[in-house]
Amino acid sequence: MKVNAYLEITMKIEEVNRAAAAKIYSDYRGPFLETIEGALTKELLIRDEDVQVLHGFDSVEEAKAYLSSDMFQNDVFVGLKPLWSADPDVKIYSVA
Repeated sequence: MKVNAYLEITMKIEEVNRAAAAKIYSDYRGPFLETIEGALTKELLIRDEDVQVLHGFDSVEEAKAYLSSDMFQNDVFVGLKPLWSADPDVKIYSVA
């Protein structure tokens, strides 16, 4: 298992909403790793100023495809959107 691409989603989430965001992460981590094509890793990173979810994929194409998946569009996005205090920053990286 070698991660060849990362999807980084950085979100501004107030302290009071972070437990709810962590629950969404926990609820979908397993299904993400089990059902999303090319998904290899998923980590929740927390700083005072923001929350980040770092997803590891087999390819850049699979990382892009996840953003259009039913799981992301209908479950993860819908659950997280009310918790944001600003639009998220979404980036995809290729591993050199």
